[in-house]
Amino acid sequence: MISSVFGYLGIVLLLGGGLWRIETRAPLKLFTWLPAIVLIYLFAIALSQSGLFAQNAAQTFAYKEVKSWLLPMMLFIMLLRLDLHAFLTLGSPLLLAYGAAVLSIAGAFFGIFALFDFGPEAAGVFGALGGSWTGGTANMLAVAAALGISEAQLGPALVVDSLLYTLWVSALLLAVPFARRFDRWNGANPMETNTSETSEGESNLRSILILTAIALLIASALRYIAALLPLLPESTWSVLLATLAGVAGSFTPMRRLGGSSTLASFLLYLLVALIGSHASLHGFSEVPRYLAAAASILILHAFFMLLIARLFRLSFFTIGVASLANIGGVASAPILAAAYNRLLIGPAVIMAVMGYLIGTLVGLLIASGLQSIAA
Repeated sequence: MISSVFGYLGIVLLLGGGLWRIETRAPLKLFTWLPAIVLIYLFAIALSQSGLFAQNAAQTFAYKEVKSWLLPMMLFIMLLRLDLHAFLTLGSPLLLAYGAAVLSIAGAFFGIFALFDFGPEAAGVFGALGGSWTGGTANMLAVAAALGISEAQLGPALVVDSLLYTLWVSALLLAVPFARRFDRWNGANPMETNTSETSEGESNLRSILILTAIALLIASALRYIAALLPLLPESTWSVLLATLAGVAGSFTPMRRLGGSSTLASFLLYLLVALIGSHASLHGFSEVPRYLAAAASILILHAFFMLLIARLFRLSFFTIGVASLANIGGVASAPILAAAYNRLLIGPAVIMAVMGYLIGTLVGLLIASGLQSIAA
């Protein structure tokens, strides 16, 4: 049994950083169906349940302290790539599809939540899932932290999210050969765009160290400010302030520092490993019910997107990449875009990065609305 704080954090760093390194440098075929982020979480739970960690007062304090630093740092860094101007110049078809995707996903959460008759305790879990499906895993963790969702509650949502995300990406890629037939039947206009991918500078050790130092300073300042603000819990203020700081940073020369996406994904994997190290298998019995509800949400979303495509003569690419930019994020939206035309990768990335901004807010709104329904 590991009783020291440094031993505990060392294992977390080795697990999160090790699998992150493997996925980025030597990706395994296993990651196609079981993403590395899920493996990290499951391995961390297994180590926790095996009794490897003492779970003493010192380790619990270290867990809470490190988590409270990593989350605002990650949110700030990942939003540096945001380009609001580029998003607004995507063109009306893509903007319409993106808005329809966000609204259909959020609306489906309310309908399915009421249909399955979930209780108030599930509202926050679905809010976190909504954050992920309109942003990414980072937004899920941000919503969970803002709402005070326990590790036991978050576990099933993370597993369901990853399973259905994998199936959704596969389904959209399998549909690519039929896209031209769909567009002819729908009378869709050809996809044109003048946008390009938001670029970042060259990634090197110097730029990553500068980003880390800036993020640490920002996180320190935000924690101090969040503790002074009224009305909302400190954790909620910390998430909201980090989001605003990241948006503000995207208008400064910091956005051109290389390595922001690399550092943000590394911090995300560490955060997932950290959360898993204090999670338990309690609540995993609810996974089948959550899975059925979440799959129903995706089906409703798909029907709505097809309806929008029919009404406004949108191409399959337009609705597909808008959907995947929400549900899949930066990691998968460019893959679908590249299956059509590599010139379309830029708009896909821009929409996906936009999800980093709205995902947390949408997730919090979904959770608030679901709590009203369940009350």
